[in-house]
Amino acid sequence: MKVAVTYEKETGNVFQHFGKTQYFKIYQIEDGKILSSEVIDNGGNGHHAIPPYLKSLGVETLILGNRGQGAIEAIAASGLKEMPGITGSADEAAELFAKGQLKPNFEAKCVHHGEHHQ
Repeated sequence: MKVAVTYEKETGNVFQHFGKTQYFKIYQIEDGKILSSEVIDNGGNGHHAIPPYLKSLGVETLILGNRGQGAIEAIAASGLKEMPGITGSADEAAELFAKGQLKPNFEAKCVHHGEHHQ
């Protein structure tokens, strides 16, 4: 299965504002283990176009930080499973996901667009 994580290249952490994500780290996970990973850009897509773009790459699950209502709807419409509210290392989040131990926080939402999220 392919899993995408919103990715902050400078820190290796889960990027916290879905709609402004420039990069994703894509993991190939099988039998509870990460087989490979690669960093890709957002394909020139933003906000509502990102979920269908990821789906077209074969991604099934999206691990992310915060997202606004429009992103929530776009993710659902694309058929991606989401794991929101994740912070810290993207690699650690992917490892926890592979083991079935990643706990999403569905309350994680952007409510103040126009500001930069840290």
